Amino acid sequence: MNFDLDDSQRSLLDTVRRFIAEELRPLEAQVESGGVLPDATAREIHAKSKALGLYAINMPSELGGAGLGAVDAMLCEEEFGHTTDILIRRAFGNVYEALLACRGEQIPRWLLPSVHGERTCAIAITEPDAGSDAQGIRTRAEPTAGGWRLNGAKHFISDGLWSDFFLVSARTGEKEISLFMVDKGLPGFTVGKDQPMMGIRGTPHVELFFDDVPLEPIALLGERGEGFKMAMQSLGRVRLAQVGARAVGKATHVLELMNAYACERRQFGQPIADFQLVQQMIADSVIEVNAARLMVHRAAWMIDAGQDARDWIAMVKVHAAETLGRVVDRAVQTFGGMGFCKELPIERYYRDARIFRIFDGTSEIHRGVIARSARRQGASLFQLHR
Repeated sequence: MNFDLDDSQRSLLDTVRRFIAEELRPLEAQVESGGVLPDATAREIHAKSKALGLYAINMPSELGGAGLGAVDAMLCEEEFGHTTDILIRRAFGNVYEALLACRGEQIPRWLLPSVHGERTCAIAITEPDAGSDAQGIRTRAEPTAGGWRLNGAKHFISDGLWSDFFLVSARTGEKEISLFMVDKGLPGFTVGKDQPMMGIRGTPHVELFFDDVPLEPIALLGERGEGFKMAMQSLGRVRLAQVGARAVGKATHVLELMNAYACERRQFGQPIADFQLVQQMIADSVIEVNAARLMVHRAAWMIDAGQDARDWIAMVKVHAAETLGRVVDRAVQTFGGMGFCKELPIERYYRDARIFRIFDGTSEIHRGVIARSARRQGASLFQLHR
């Protein structure tokens, strides 16, 4: 196994790093203080990212995306983790791979505008009584003479204020779930309140309400009853990118700051990096971040090889998310009072890190998935080659 980057990968990552450092990171304080990213600024960084070919990196090149494989995409996603969630969304997009199931008229109406950044999409699965239990949804879509009629509610829908349409999961039968593309502005479709969060300032999380919303026949994505499977397949790649790789990137960024501060901060006549307990926090962080990174790369390699990476993605989701939490906690401790102070971004990173153990499936849910797989597969799951 060769872990060296080739010239094209190095060039791509250099471009991403420069863009984040020059265009995005200077905006972080504004987003944190105001709680919003102005639309004009969002459009500006979106245009600059598209011009560099950094938008929709996971989409095929023949559709207008960057056409990156999973490994290359995760290398980029790790770099994305060095900045704030809302800036990532505006600059690099959030184009769900489930949209690749679009056919016929759906392609120019929903797929291509999403890949080109002309329309934005959010996925709407979570409901008040069905969080991690994605199969427990109550939203229903009933067939009519002219298509479908949608009723129900969703919440915690990330980026719902900005999105033009939504991938909505709904029951189309007692035991079947389907996915629908639902345009904002349809009769009976209401976007509810934004739910303020502990962290990830600037990213709205809204409620959605569907009251006899009429849907055309072509609003159904894929086959009827295949919605849960499609959503889980799409969310697997999302978990690897937005949780796994980005958590590694965030932890790496925090570790860089913690290590530099420990070398500069002097107490009792010496840098605190000379104290063994501080060294232990730094060493543990280095070990865990690199372990998480290798797990992300392994899962991405499996995807590129056409293998089933679901179990590895579940492992990444747990380990990367919890690694980020531990690294940021150690950073607060290393910085001491300044780590708890809003003058530095460490306390923001601490707040932002907490959601990684919850969204896209809690750590507890994924531990259950891993344990059940271990029961079925035995040694093949916990030996690299078997």
